[in-house]
Amino acid sequence: MHTTTTTRTLAIAAALTLGLTLASCSTSSNTGSDAGSSATLSSAASAHNDQDVMFAQMMLPHHQQAVEMSDMLLAKGDGVDPDVATLAKQIKAEQGPEITQLTSWLQGWGEPTESEHSGMGHSMSGMMSDSDMTDLDQASAKDAGQLFLQQMVQHHKGAVDMAKTEVDKGKNTDAVAMAKSIVSSQTEQITQMKDMLASK
Repeated sequence: MHTTTTTRTLAIAAALTLGLTLASCSTSSNTGSDAGSSATLSSAASAHNDQDVMFAQMMLPHHQQAVEMSDMLLAKGDGVDPDVATLAKQIKAEQGPEITQLTSWLQGWGEPTESEHSGMGHSMSGMMSDSDMTDLDQASAKDAGQLFLQQMVQHHKGAVDMAKTEVDKGKNTDAVAMAKSIVSSQTEQITQMKDMLASK
């Protein structure tokens, strides 16, 4: 029994050594083709057009503002309508990871995370103005819920419009997939928020 175990151990050790040796040879002799294949994979993953870049650059500050609005509401504490607070938490949970992904794409594409597009008309993309944000920040806990819903309906509409353009004209498959997800989830939330406003 002992001999069998020893033999098996030696056989495994020999196999591992051979495997490592072969792997080493393979790595050193095929450096060129390995680099080529990884470059091809990288190229396929980052294939994009100007629309993808614009989508990411504009959706990034848009999402960041939605998270900021949600934080403002939640900071008001227990006086906020619990249903609205739950929605704000959901928006943060959905858009936080997307902010990270959008940033990662732009960095991977060698593009800046900000562009001249980001500052274009607030009304076009549904972005809140500075005074809108101040109104929300200064609203009482009781009033903030309704104001948040009114503002976020407009905010979401802007995001859905941008996402639909990306679905139609974007090239990067991952970016288009995110855009489709935004259209679906935020259209659903717009309906939910309108229902909440109507019931108040």
